[in-house]
Amino acid sequence: MVRTEELRRLSEALLRILAVTAAYYATGRLGLWQRIALEGAVVTPLWLPTGVAVTCLLWMGLRIWPGIALGAFLLIDSINPFRPSDLAIVAANTLAPMCACMLLRKVGFRLALDRLRDGVALVFLGGLLPILLSATVGTCVLVLSGSLEWSAFWPVWAAWWAGDAMGVLVGTPLLIALSRAKLPWNTRRWPEAAALLVTAAVITPLATRSPLALLFLVFPLLTWAALRFQLAGAAPCVLFVSVLGISAATDHVGPFADHTLFEVMVNLQALNGSAALTGLLLAAIVTEQKSVRQKIEQAVSDLTEVVGHLAPRRDE
Repeated sequence: MVRTEELRRLSEALLRILAVTAAYYATGRLGLWQRIALEGAVVTPLWLPTGVAVTCLLWMGLRIWPGIALGAFLLIDSINPFRPSDLAIVAANTLAPMCACMLLRKVGFRLALDRLRDGVALVFLGGLLPILLSATVGTCVLVLSGSLEWSAFWPVWAAWWAGDAMGVLVGTPLLIALSRAKLPWNTRRWPEAAALLVTAAVITPLATRSPLALLFLVFPLLTWAALRFQLAGAAPCVLFVSVLGISAATDHVGPFADHTLFEVMVNLQALNGSAALTGLLLAAIVTEQKSVRQKIEQAVSDLTEVVGHLAPRRDE
């Protein structure tokens, strides 16, 4: 009986690891569709596997790290023949999300993302800070192995860091929103949700591909999504803006036309970062305010009930 229980636990752990590997590899292949060759290195403006890794670690714990390492190995091998030096990249791509998970747990991060402090923690402790590890190690490996010139170190490092960080800022909130998604049973919200969807489908392509520099039009859209639908509305909108922005940047159209590759990357990551911060933090603020209001209303209701029970005793 004891051995059967151990085998069951081992099989469940193995399935979780394989599921993480599959998710990491699948999102990585999607990201490679819009890869960019920068100074001879392959970089992606939005590396969703990092967001998948951080989210899975927060959900299932640090024990699923082999799934991240295996997924990173398979992705590197799918780009170029795997070399011994690439083991350092695999290790860094595994350790960076693990560091993010440990830092977030240290500050009491809640997966519900229902507080402003959780949104700020995800931005800095989940994305910007720990991803320095994977970007630095990865770029150093490319330089030391002769695949990259030292003069190209900083542009490639910046693109690597920004792409991985955006994977956390876009991917993690989206996965959290999907895991908590519920149909809006209040049918009065359906017309507004449909209007938001149609507006996003019209405004976002216009903003990212128009030569008139209309990128600012996406921010009222993100504000609407975050204020009215919180994370469930903001996270998909941020992903939509990022994907269409990357598509326009790789096609060199709209506001990304007539610029060098480095300038395109700077403009693109400025757009993606601003969109992610706007949607994530505003959604967290609204959710926190709604939670506080509900607690106050519940406290008032409880107090009213107590007073109602005490009032007859006074009459006696």
